[in-house]
Amino acid sequence: MTGVQQVTVLGSTGSIGTQTLEVLALHPERYRVFALTAGSQWSLLAQQCLRWQPRYAVLADEQAAEALRDHLRAAGSETEVLAGPQAQCQVAAADEVDTVVAAIVGAAGVRPTLAAVDAGKRVLLANKEALVVTGSLFMDAVKASGAELIPVDSEHSAIFQCLPIGEQRLQGVSRLLLTASGGPFRTLDAAALMQVTPEQAVRHPNWCMGPKISVDSATLMNKGLELIEACWLFDVSPAQVEVVVHPQSVLHSMVEYDDGSVLAQLGTPDMRTPIACALAWPQRIQSGAERLDFTRLAGLHFEAPDEVRFPCLRLAREAMQAGGVATAVLNAANEEAVAAFLDRRLDFTGIPAVVEAVLEQTAAPRCPDVEAVMAVDALARDKARTLILERAGAC
Repeated sequence: MTGVQQVTVLGSTGSIGTQTLEVLALHPERYRVFALTAGSQWSLLAQQCLRWQPRYAVLADEQAAEALRDHLRAAGSETEVLAGPQAQCQVAAADEVDTVVAAIVGAAGVRPTLAAVDAGKRVLLANKEALVVTGSLFMDAVKASGAELIPVDSEHSAIFQCLPIGEQRLQGVSRLLLTASGGPFRTLDAAALMQVTPEQAVRHPNWCMGPKISVDSATLMNKGLELIEACWLFDVSPAQVEVVVHPQSVLHSMVEYDDGSVLAQLGTPDMRTPIACALAWPQRIQSGAERLDFTRLAGLHFEAPDEVRFPCLRLAREAMQAGGVATAVLNAANEEAVAAFLDRRLDFTGIPAVVEAVLEQTAAPRCPDVEAVMAVDALARDKARTLILERAGAC
């Protein structure tokens, strides 16, 4: 890509969004911010707007948007403030935009990410839920529009970098190996897991992430969602994707070939590295991340994941194998369960229990369009909320 690139950052106040802006700040000659979007954090978005002076700022919450509008007007900013999901789609698909960083957490990011895809943008995908929820509909839209899809998740970025460029990318590939840190509770027994608090769960040992993704990492659901995403991104079956626990988070993922060769991508556990890779691909730019010092590595450890203590990984694999919109049901139930855990309405081990129960109770047919998928999503959320209330009443 040549010239100054106009960038929309969907979810600019989250972990990936803020780190994206850190990388962009290193390369003002290459990138200009067209639009920034957030949910309700208008104060942080205001700071970003005053720094970057985007043409548009969008908040999902109307009251927050009004507060941002007043603040920017008083500061003399010319940034236009919009509100609502449709406005997020608008700035993702705008003609002036070259690149869209899809970093909204959860199913809320599905529609604006699809809007960017439908408009044929270069989409840097950090919102794995867009693929988990819509699956084949999403990939069909990518093919139809000619959009360029580049993964930002460190594991999928690693695989992307280890595969050859071109249409025959999977030729000779036997399996993909996703690495997982194992989260902060890798060594805890089942009894100890029942006592885990939200404060403990959001303290990831290696990565700087938001609360929802940190909890998903602790339950291994994040790795399950990444398994589903890998299947769609690289057109492989669940049987071709293996998860390996690697506590140091130095080796980010691997590709094994038919001849026994294994290619791996390594680096410090810093999301600015895959963000910079995606922004400039196939070129390379500075990310601001610390360089990997091999002389300081005490060793690299690998082990199999424990799907008895951490059943979310198994549930994700089974949902992908089931087909239809089972993965959308899985994601919806998990989002509700994680929110309840963070609000102290559900214990840590209740997260996979609620997800499994919702999967068992919810039909997951193949849906013809996104609206039908989101209807199943809403149904699954209702069932998850009911189960959470029932578990709370039983305690």
